[in-house]
Amino acid sequence: MGETAGRRDASVERATKETKVRVRVDLDGTGRADVQTGVGFFDHMLDQLARHSLIDMVIATDGDLHVDDHHTVEDTGIAIGQAIRQALGDRRGIRRYASLDLAMDECLTRAAVDVSGRPFLVFKAEFPREKIGTFDTELVREFFQALAQNAGITLHIQNLYGANAHHIAETCFKAVARVLGDAIAIDPRQADLVPSTKGILA
Repeated sequence: MGETAGRRDASVERATKETKVRVRVDLDGTGRADVQTGVGFFDHMLDQLARHSLIDMVIATDGDLHVDDHHTVEDTGIAIGQAIRQALGDRRGIRRYASLDLAMDECLTRAAVDVSGRPFLVFKAEFPREKIGTFDTELVREFFQALAQNAGITLHIQNLYGANAHHIAETCFKAVARVLGDAIAIDPRQADLVPSTKGILA
């Protein structure tokens, strides 16, 4: 879909036997979110992702939660990634790179991104608990794996320290949000150029 009327937005619908996902993103938004996945903690994290990236997101997922949250989280990540990739188009004018150390109380998490067209995830975070409420903490990595793979980004996330599982997860989402928002922002000095010596990011 790519740019529409000068804006970078896209919509994706994904349906499997396990989930039905509808996602719309506007990369030039203000961070508004309308999120309904049926998984309360995950909704909270996606709200953070939208708010701190300034990407407007509408997300509706109907998944097989009677099994567990895995398919819902992973397939939502796939659809968000696909929508971001489409909205970026040829990635002309973007800053491309960003990194950040993000603090939250006792917790510090680092994120770095290259909006390169080459998907790769490095995820280094350990959680002191297996669950946050009913949410499996191992699904944090699963979400970012799906996002990076389908958005076509290289993403590194490292929790440097922290004691509270909620804080560790939340700093991961907030840090990724901030670096993603910075990296996809248009650099006015090269607004008509693809930021690569190859001339293409794919």
